Amino acid sequence: MKSIIVPVDFSEQSENALKVAAGLAKENNAELLVLHMLELSPAIMSESGYVSQEQVVHLIKIGEKRFADFLDKPYLKDINIVPVIKHYKVFSEVNEVAEKHKADLVVMGSHGTDGLQEIFIGSNTERVVRTSDVPVLVIKGEMNGFKPKNFVFACDFSEESVPALKKAAEMAELLGAKLQLIYINTPGDEFLSTDDAFTKISKFLDDAKLGLAVEIYNDYTVEKGVLNYCDKVSADIIGIPTHGRRGLSHFFMGSIGEDIANHSNIPVMTFKI
Repeated sequence: MKSIIVPVDFSEQSENALKVAAGLAKENNAELLVLHMLELSPAIMSESGYVSQEQVVHLIKIGEKRFADFLDKPYLKDINIVPVIKHYKVFSEVNEVAEKHKADLVVMGSHGTDGLQEIFIGSNTERVVRTSDVPVLVIKGEMNGFKPKNFVFACDFSEESVPALKKAAEMAELLGAKLQLIYINTPGDEFLSTDDAFTKISKFLDDAKLGLAVEIYNDYTVEKGVLNYCDKVSADIIGIPTHGRRGLSHFFMGSIGEDIANHSNIPVMTFKI
């Protein structure tokens, strides 16, 4: 891992992410790109909707000063910090910065069970995930050291998920974590018999060429299955695949992926298919 991006908005949640990213940067001797997006507040707009150039310059200077103060932290000492300021809140720019600097990971913060709030929350978090070509790690609350040992990766074991699994395997090795694969079997049209499930999973593992075991876990919904299984095995991090700009993968169709990110008490990492 050579480069890590952390979008920040000066909130407690973004600092939680920054601390985790700083630890990963130190362990891997990676540079840390700290990204802040300035945004003009409607409160400073005149009745005509016009903001003078002087006001804009003043606001930018205030933002830059606050950014510099935010990065003046002991835990960032001896890390190669690259501050990046964008003057508009355009979430696709996170991926543009990642491409420019050949970043390996994006780390973001959230409120966890309280919902994804502040600047990188709700639909905004989903936008970053959808536009990111590199894995996105969402941090839930303050963590005293991020050293995951049990990495659970859940998918539908379709052929298109193979690249995401390979990236998850690489990331698990990098983090020094054990990778566990889980297939959630639910009632209804998607339910598979034990034989059918093992046939599907065996083909997937043959395609992936990874010698990993898979556990089949039965539950009423995919979200409940993932969260309940992770609680059962004391997982430290959850991995899920996404389709990037086309939205969440077939397995995590609709709001399932977002619900997992919202309701999980542990970090979630997404991998673009």
